[in-house]
Amino acid sequence: MDSVLEGLWGLADLHEKKGEIGKSVKCLEAICQSNTSLLPIVEIKTRLRIAALLLKYTYNLSHAKFHLERSQLLLKSMPSCFELKCRAYSLLSQCYHIMGAIPVQKQVLNKALELTTSSGDGLTGKLWACNFNSQLANSLAVLGDYRSSVSALECGYACATEMCYPELQMYFATSVLHVYLMQWENVNVVEKAVERCDQIWNSIQPDQRQHCLGLFFYSELLQTFYRLKICDYKNAAPHVAQLKGLMEKVREAQNLNAELDAINERISESNPHHKERLQLYEKQKEILEQLKLLPVWGDRLELAPSPLDGEWLPKNGLFVLIDLIIVMFDRPKGLFKESGRRIQSGLQVILEELGKLKITDGVTEKDLYRSSICMAGLYLMLLMHFLENKVALELTRSEYVEAQEALVQMKNWFMRFPTLLPGCDSIIEMLRGQYAHSLGCFSEAAFHFIEATKGIDSKSMQTMCNIYAALSLICIGDVESSSQALDLIGPIYRVIDSFVGVREKTGVIFSYGLLLMKQHNFQEARTRLAYGLRVTHQVLGNIQLVSQYLTVLGSLALALHDNAQAREILKSSLTLAKTLHDIPTQIWVLSVLTGLYQELGEKGNGIENSEYEKKKEDDLQKRLSDARSSIHHHELIEKVRVLAHRPNELDIKRAIAGPSTRADLDIPESVGLFTPPPAPFLSRLSDFDSSRLGKRKV
Repeated sequence: MDSVLEGLWGLADLHEKKGEIGKSVKCLEAICQSNTSLLPIVEIKTRLRIAALLLKYTYNLSHAKFHLERSQLLLKSMPSCFELKCRAYSLLSQCYHIMGAIPVQKQVLNKALELTTSSGDGLTGKLWACNFNSQLANSLAVLGDYRSSVSALECGYACATEMCYPELQMYFATSVLHVYLMQWENVNVVEKAVERCDQIWNSIQPDQRQHCLGLFFYSELLQTFYRLKICDYKNAAPHVAQLKGLMEKVREAQNLNAELDAINERISESNPHHKERLQLYEKQKEILEQLKLLPVWGDRLELAPSPLDGEWLPKNGLFVLIDLIIVMFDRPKGLFKESGRRIQSGLQVILEELGKLKITDGVTEKDLYRSSICMAGLYLMLLMHFLENKVALELTRSEYVEAQEALVQMKNWFMRFPTLLPGCDSIIEMLRGQYAHSLGCFSEAAFHFIEATKGIDSKSMQTMCNIYAALSLICIGDVESSSQALDLIGPIYRVIDSFVGVREKTGVIFSYGLLLMKQHNFQEARTRLAYGLRVTHQVLGNIQLVSQYLTVLGSLALALHDNAQAREILKSSLTLAKTLHDIPTQIWVLSVLTGLYQELGEKGNGIENSEYEKKKEDDLQKRLSDARSSIHHHELIEKVRVLAHRPNELDIKRAIAGPSTRADLDIPESVGLFTPPPAPFLSRLSDFDSSRLGKRKV
């Protein structure tokens, strides 16, 4: 019988290596269904292996659960077998987690921790305690119990410290940072968590760090999220540079491996005595030497050693997320060509991964297997963030039809998967507002910005959408709209120093400066806007917003008859607007320059400037006409919020696996301050009767 068992186990191994999981499971089940009585230990190991295969490769959760519960019954009668008991608890916890049975999972993990306390000693017991604390922290985070999640992670950190295991300490310290980023209650606590991660990483020997790539990516991405969230672009830059460098090596390794595969295929087909074969061998050797200098990427980027064996994200998901972070960092700086390439590449990879999950045209969330919900939620959320950045990029460079198509895609994906995309309806409303504003539909834009503030927890996004709405109302130009704009930005301005970072500060200063201009309070507007420009330039790094600040300041300089400064400022603004392919801002600047040349009596410059302005105006009108003639235009601007039916029969939210798939990580919204109005904006400012608004102060 022993030889039969060994044969079936060996055959199961062979089928698994070939990817024939069904055949592998059948071989193992044949052992359990044998008429010959088995030793309990053999049956337990076999059932645990079946469950592991089912959880890793299939959707058959109930079958996996059956084998795990049967294993536990057998283990109850065995006084020893500590490792097998721990493995059974760990797999059963994973099974319940995928099923969305989080309360039951918590019970399993608490029993497992009791086992490690009573029976586990030495290194093995502590490693299993780390495993269970990690899983418990994840399940608690899913339930929103962040305080208890951190407590579980700190228990794991204490175990790692007792073992003098810096790599494991780094894993738990980074996981604590992740939870704090999700919770986001106290920026000082988050900063201390970041400092602890840096200290631990620096304590790991350099030769050991190269074996911790998964952990490195995890830490670097979380720290980059944090720096972007607080608008600390200066300190985010080194992290982004590290990620860029590693991604270049990833792509280099991928290209070399593809070339190596092609060479190997040619070698197998060529004549053994052919001269070309020797050349191919030389090329093969050369590529292999090059690959030795690059990091080794396995199928998984593990975060911690066995028995944790966890990965934050699958490899493709991780690389796509890195591209997203780079886009978020580069796009506001005007690096559109590279950002566009990364967006297209990221979207392609995501759609391929969704295809592997059987998510094709017509599939909705009610059609998903429960075990695929976690991964589907991850890739769908990444998809929405890429599309969001595409909308922002296309609106900035006045490609309205392209922006329109990306926004329609976002809307359609949300309608199909509303529960897996929490909060995305507000992001879509914000982008609809951006689109409407770009097309000169200011009333509709204000409506969508206000709608975007409803039903979201992010104070930052609520604030920015109120600022966007105020800017759209200012562009409408009547007394009532301007009064409404002041009502929106007044409360924000009064608590301007309470915000973390400068995104909200620079936005509200800009909008309030425009209102001061409407009141003909030019000097105060100039002072405040100059301060806002300095902060935007030094800290935020959004060159579109810098260009808009410069344009307004140039207009103010002209109004105050400071013609020399007006000329200098406006030329700088025009240069930036050209870099961004931002046609509305170019027209805005050119219209002000025309006024400057008229005042200075520079007829030649005025004519040349007017001709260029006319050329740009014609270009803009064609782009606007193309967008307005689209069948999607009215659908996007109409004053109706995006609503989607959420299926009651599936409790999908509880099946979403862990922190990495949640929107709570609060990736900072991608859109800059606003796209400038396509119609002559300054004429509305000067024509407005400021006496009717009065001198209301914020």
